[in-house]
Amino acid sequence: MTYPIRPIDASEWPLFSGVLQEAFGWTTPPSQSERYKAMTEFDRTLAVFDGDLMVGVTSVFSFRMTVPGGQLPVGGVTAVGVLPSHRRRGVLSQMMRRQLADIRERGEPVAALYASESVIYGRFGYGRASSSLSFRIDKHGSAFVKDAPADPSLRLRVANPADVRAGIERLFASVVTARPGRYERTKEFWDDTLADEESDRHGLSSLRCMLAEDDRGVRGYALYRIKSSWDENDVANGELHLIELESADPAACALLWRSVLNRDLVTKVRAYRPTDEPLIALLADPRQLRAGYMDELWVRLVEVDRALAARAYSAPVDVVIEVEDDVCPWNAGRWRLTADTTGAECKPAEDEPDITVPVSALGSAYMGDGQLVQLLGAGMLREHVPGAVRALATAMSWSPKPWAGKVF
Repeated sequence: MTYPIRPIDASEWPLFSGVLQEAFGWTTPPSQSERYKAMTEFDRTLAVFDGDLMVGVTSVFSFRMTVPGGQLPVGGVTAVGVLPSHRRRGVLSQMMRRQLADIRERGEPVAALYASESVIYGRFGYGRASSSLSFRIDKHGSAFVKDAPADPSLRLRVANPADVRAGIERLFASVVTARPGRYERTKEFWDDTLADEESDRHGLSSLRCMLAEDDRGVRGYALYRIKSSWDENDVANGELHLIELESADPAACALLWRSVLNRDLVTKVRAYRPTDEPLIALLADPRQLRAGYMDELWVRLVEVDRALAARAYSAPVDVVIEVEDDVCPWNAGRWRLTADTTGAECKPAEDEPDITVPVSALGSAYMGDGQLVQLLGAGMLREHVPGAVRALATAMSWSPKPWAGKVF
């Protein structure tokens, strides 16, 4: 069955927030709820109703997101929740289909999201487009290689994050285009990044900041919290939880990591970082980095032709792609992608296909993480011309690896 569905206005925020709190099983403190409300674009919300009861919600952020070769307007899907009383009734499917149609109407050829559960969004055409390392480094195993980069003009400074916000924002803006998946932050997103109320700490310290700077200004920063701990013999056993580390150059990156890893009264550092994190190359013994691997950003091509033509490619490719897409039927069919390192075009085709792919496979490869050959080996796509998948995978590959870096 179908239910009434529409955007909400600001006066309905308590109901919208209440659905999310029930769906996710959390209780949002009032100040945090107001922060999330300030981030919300109410004309991009959707709520599903069963009579007068709001039973499902979702929203979209209007992002400028980095993709291989540049930036695109991307619909950042967020705040997806359905009341447990209304699961298995098609509420989520109705919201996702309507939302994708709205994103298309807005002129955004790509949608992206963080998945609360990795089994949900593949059926709506999203593919796992980036991955993250969740790692721990014990301080005793954190020595650097002898030729780690250094710059004597750099100096470290401890600062209150709120006091140096302008410098942090400028540094982030200067590096946001360097890695696919990163997105520009509004004032409200920075308010959330630097929020430091008790509910944001989760039992850790207040938010702290280390700057790497020279006479020209900030060249990098690290945001972190510390969990103070002492063992039964009163020996310090603290943990440093890294929130962000951004740098404009290798020397600033190395200096910030060294300051994080050398912190007094701390024996281990925990972080979520990209799979090609430079620290791995800096460690003299990289086995000391104990890492777990998890999905990060999920991407959906809302308009296949516009999305594929808008990004850059690492090698020439000329391939006819048959796309399977039963959620966005305007994508279904055959498309000829012709691209090289100078540009690309993607147009409807009548030729026999070289490969047949679900649209989620293109989403998984879009940011450059190169999963097409893996999907072929798993039997998730079909190759009609030998070598076509490898050629497309090579062309769509990109370095550095994609990584968004902040849940939205």
